[in-house]
Order: sequence, then structure tokens, then C-alpha cells
Amino acid sequence: MNTSETATPSTGEVPQVLERLFRHESARIVVTLTRIFGAEHLTLAEDVVQEALARALQTWPFYGLPKNPAAWIMQTARNLALDVVRRQKVFRDKEAEIAALIESPAAGPASAAIFPEQDLADDRLRLMFVCCHPSVPADAQAALALKTLCGFSVGEIAQAFLTTEAAMAKRLTRAKQKIRDERVAFDIPSGAELGRRLQAVLDTLYLLFNEGYKASAGDKLVRAEVCSEAIRLTTLLSEHPAGNQPRTHALLALMLLNAARLRSRVDGHGHLLLLKRQDRSLWDPAMLARGMFHLTRSAAGDSLSEFHLQAGIAACHCASPDYAATDWPRILALYNQWTALTDSPVVALNRAIIIGEMEGPRAGLAAIASIRHREKLDGYHLYYAALGEFESQLNDPLAAAGYFRKSLQLAETTSERQFLTDRFRACQAQLPAVA
Repeated sequence: MNTSETATPSTGEVPQVLERLFRHESARIVVTLTRIFGAEHLTLAEDVVQEALARALQTWPFYGLPKNPAAWIMQTARNLALDVVRRQKVFRDKEAEIAALIESPAAGPASAAIFPEQDLADDRLRLMFVCCHPSVPADAQAALALKTLCGFSVGEIAQAFLTTEAAMAKRLTRAKQKIRDERVAFDIPSGAELGRRLQAVLDTLYLLFNEGYKASAGDKLVRAEVCSEAIRLTTLLSEHPAGNQPRTHALLALMLLNAARLRSRVDGHGHLLLLKRQDRSLWDPAMLARGMFHLTRSAAGDSLSEFHLQAGIAACHCASPDYAATDWPRILALYNQWTALTDSPVVALNRAIIIGEMEGPRAGLAAIASIRHREKLDGYHLYYAALGEFESQLNDPLAAAGYFRKSLQLAETTSERQFLTDRFRACQAQLPAVA
């Protein structure tokens, strides 16, 4: 068959091709196999795909890349799935469904022929709600979604959540054990249960996007592929009757308005650029328009969520032709509403930064000093970065350098560490030389 034909061998290409396949194709196969096997057999579906990828890694370096690597992986995974069905009596009634997949016509792109988007859409939504089932611990829901819906490795997820790979593997195993023990149905809930589960899904998608918009750790501050996955899944949710609600559109608006600015957030060397230094001509006008469209749709009804307020803040920044024209009073008003909804000291810190922007560094420092539960910010690098910026503006380089040093010790991404190093050195250069 065509999928067995190989191109010129290139051992160096194999890891890169497999990485792309793992990211873009494995999740599609996992979703389909989970529908067939049942959510309680999610681990089995993942194991089948992992085995297919392992076989590719074993054979491709010696025989060369197939002309259609995605089709090769899919064909292998389907054959393995059929082997599982035939070995385990519990799946005996699934054999016809698996066989039908194997015999699917291969016309056109393999992924489109075997796993049509119209069939995958509902399956992805079902798996989204499985990942966010109440039986799954809250700290594992986003991690499970990254693993099953986005094809991220355990190591990547562990890095995103600032934990070890071993600890994350245990967390994911426990989550899938809960799904198996509770025999969680592979479906979209309805009624009151939908309302409860939808918020968990939205919170998970929000976490996914934020990890892409500003990675928690690693060499890259921005991971556009994570943002794209979060936007794709949230769009899918907004188009389904179960998710077509104002808060879903507010979250999607927030994602789109922020993602439209991704290209301007770092310079050519991957270094962080503050908003006032960003080139606004790089902002994506089509994505901005989509974001404003969904922000308008989010205004239906009388509900007001944190997503609405965050999207409103993002819209203020996007509507400004330049930094000087930013509507800071409007942004502060939105932050005031946001702090009334949540007791988060991080939100209060952002509000204090806006006050400093409007009224000067002393007012900003006073606002920071008034934050409730400020001690919870002790391990947050941006807390010390904000203090450093305000002290620098007050011409106190010694205090500023101390805060930037502390922020640098806590920062995890290479880009932020470089930015903070530059700020620290600039403050040190202003200090009088010691005789």
C-alpha cells in the first residue's frame, strides 16, 4: 500500500517528523479510539498510539521516512487497536467498528479521510468534558487535557506546571484511574450538570492558553502552538449548543485579542518586549476582528464573568493606536470590577500597576502595599519586578536592584530572566562606585 512506500532515508529528520506527528496526529487517534473503547480505557487508547510511534522510531531510521508518515502512523495504530480488540473479550463487540476504520478509503490527506473533522468535533468535546469530570482532581484536569487533546508529552506538561516528570506522571495516572473507577461516560452532559462541568472546561482552556501566552518555564516565553490549540478547542466549544454561552465567547474573545499580539511580544532574539515597546503593526488584524466579534457575542444576557472583564481589558489595549492613547481610566474601572469578583492578589497587583501608570510610582507602591493577602505574592517574580520598576522610577537604584535581583531568582523563562538581568544591571550601573 502507498503508506509503506518510503522516501530517501534521512535519519536526522525522523525525530522532527515524529514530534510533529505526536503533536498534530496522535491526539486525533486517541480521541477516536477513546470513543470506540470507552473513556474508562483512555490509557489503552494512548498506549496504542505510543506503540505506533515507537515502531516508527525503530524502523524509519533504517528504512527511511514513508511518503505519507501520518498515514503510516494511523494505519499502524488502527492495526494495533484491532489486535487489542481481538485479544480482549470485553472489546469483542468493537471489532466491526475498528475494522471499518482500517478499511476506510485513503483518498486525499490521510487524516482527513480516516478521521473527518465533522466526526472528530463532537468526540473532542466529549473528551474535553471527560478530562474535566468532577471525579478528576482539579490540579490534574488541565494536565490531562494537554496530554489527551493536545498531544503534549509528560515532560512538557511537568515543565508547564513547575513539577517533576515523575510527579506529573503519577498525577495523570491517578486522574485516568478515577475516570476508569467512576466509569465516566464519553458524552457531553446536559441540564444542571452541564453548567457545572462547563465552567471546569472553560477554566482548563484558560490555563492552556495562558501557558502558551506566557510559558511558566523554559527557553521560549511564547508557545504559539499551545495558544492555537486552546483557541481551536474553545472555538469548537463555542460552536456547539452545549458551549454556545456568553462566558465561552468572552473567553474566546480574550484568547483571540491576546493571541493577535503574539508576534510583537518578543524581539528577534526571543527577548521580552513590554507593551510600550511593541510594534503594533505586527498585530494580526483578522484575529483582532474575530476577538471583537466574540466580545460582542459575549454581551448577550446579564451575566458577567472574569473572562468578560479580562477580554474588556484586552480590547482596550487592542483599540489603542499607540501606548500613549491607552484608555487607562477604562482599564482601571474594569480592574475595579474584577477585584470585586475575586480575592486574587495577582489581580490586585495588576490593578496596582495600572494605578502606577496613571498616578505615578508612589501611588503604585501604595496600591501594592494595600493588597490583601500580599504574602501570597512572596514567590511571584512579577511582584518583585513591579516593585523594582516603581523604585527605579523614583530614582532609588539600590532598592530597585534588590527587587530585580529577587525577581531574577524566581523567574523561570529564559526571556524573562534576560529582561530582568538587563534591568538589574541598569540599576547597578547607577549606584556610586565603592572606594
